[in-house]
Amino acid sequence: MLRPLAFADLDDAARVHRAAFDHALPWLAGLHTPQEDLRFYQDHVFTTCTLWGAFDDATMTGMIAFRSEWIDQLYVLPRVHGRGVGTALLEVAQALFPRLQAWTFQRNAAARRFYQRRSFVLVRETDGADNEEKEPDALYLWTRG
Repeated sequence: MLRPLAFADLDDAARVHRAAFDHALPWLAGLHTPQEDLRFYQDHVFTTCTLWGAFDDATMTGMIAFRSEWIDQLYVLPRVHGRGVGTALLEVAQALFPRLQAWTFQRNAAARRFYQRRSFVLVRETDGADNEEKEPDALYLWTRG
């Protein structure tokens, strides 16, 4: 089941983010505390983005945060990878915007494959100097067509 997220869902969204992030990028695990993640979601993500969640019964299994032309966050719990959760969440944003951009880290091969399989094209790569993690990243673009 997919549904828009409310402020009361932010703790679960931050937990999904941390679990998926640490699984995909173990060399960056522990970059932030759970309290820092929650504060980030409360102060930044919730105030600037539209958030949707995927649920298996009452348990959040994935989340997406997007705004005009941008996917800011897209995370799915590792235990449900390959079940269409990420695709379903992405389709919510794609239905609303004719183009979307998303950053991912260059070393996150699974995320790169995910976007490429859904018609996102690589626009550019950076050395990571401008991101908090100092991790080389890649910018992808999707356009309806």
